[in-house]
Amino acid sequence: MPFFDYRAIDPTGRSVRGTLSAVNDVDLELRLKRMGLDLVTLSELSRQYAPQGRERVTRRDLVTFCIHLRYITRAGIPLLDGLRDLRDSMEKRGFRDVLTALLEDLEGGKVLSQALAAHPAVFGAVFVHSVHAGEQTGLLDAVFERLAESLKWQEEVAAKAKRLMIYPVLVLSVVGAAILFLLVYLVPQVLTLVETMGVVLPLPTLILMAISGAVRSYWLPGLLLALAAGIGVPLWVKKNEAGRNWWDRTQLQMPVIGPVVQKIALARFTNTLAMMYRSGVTVLDALRAGEMIAGNRVIAGGIRRAAQQIADGHGLSESFQSLALFPPLVIRMLRVGETTGALDEALDNVTYFYNREVLDAIENGLRILEPLLTAILGLLLGGILISVLLPIYDLIGGLPL
Repeated sequence: MPFFDYRAIDPTGRSVRGTLSAVNDVDLELRLKRMGLDLVTLSELSRQYAPQGRERVTRRDLVTFCIHLRYITRAGIPLLDGLRDLRDSMEKRGFRDVLTALLEDLEGGKVLSQALAAHPAVFGAVFVHSVHAGEQTGLLDAVFERLAESLKWQEEVAAKAKRLMIYPVLVLSVVGAAILFLLVYLVPQVLTLVETMGVVLPLPTLILMAISGAVRSYWLPGLLLALAAGIGVPLWVKKNEAGRNWWDRTQLQMPVIGPVVQKIALARFTNTLAMMYRSGVTVLDALRAGEMIAGNRVIAGGIRRAAQQIADGHGLSESFQSLALFPPLVIRMLRVGETTGALDEALDNVTYFYNREVLDAIENGLRILEPLLTAILGLLLGGILISVLLPIYDLIGGLPL
């Protein structure tokens, strides 16, 4: 169904704006009537509307949604009544519109997983598959509890990973600006003064003067080249399959950051696999969903090969061992789980292992990056200062006493 951007009037006379799916404008007016709103104006949007900007549905919104549905399913409250209560208390317009569309689909006879699948921009394949399995097994409350825990963990890891990425960028930007200031403004003035006094310049100072002259002469082409690379490379990575593959491979090969990226991707995969297997989803379906959520094409390709081996009759631990992505301890835990028939517990243990590994890896990465960046930038600034001060010392040493 298409989506409509509407403006309506509530019973108090207040203007209300929102977005809602409907068959046509008449259906939209009837839906708004049932919500206690009188339609004023409307405009049709695309058939797959995804809230943008401030209306984007975040992980925190989904956590709230999962916790709320867990409570109502566990307490035996009718799903429609519970969703209405959540929609009426929701302040964010984008998510409120999604909840309204869910209510309409449920009233139209769809089950919850079918209604969720109509909003792939909000509820991903893992979410929909897990809810569908919960409907079949009658364990929806447990499914929503696991989904909430998984989303909270993802939010925590995303916040820590963002900190790991932002710190070096900020430090390099500030120190890079300081170095540019020294090369463009301070160094030429000091060295010009020293040069006019007839001092023989040492090699480090001559190199610094050459670098400073190149920066001052070619700053515009350099700036344009940096802007072109800063805009062109992200666009190439975003739009081109070869670019995306290159970036995913490069991330894994980066020092300090590469191991963290790999562990985050594997942790997301093992979290998804354990949660979906616990919810009643088959191993192959869980692997396909885990492949989509891994976030790295190199690792996703390995998971795809493992799924093919499992489909051909190989065991889970044997297939994972062939990937060379998992440490021996993880393979051993999976092998024990397969042997004892307690694969669900083994997957939970693997998830716990990677949850701790990811958080520890991020903390260790920050501990390594901070002194490493400090040492590198200190050497750069120290080299500039020494190159400037050497001829000054020679000048002072040549003065008569």
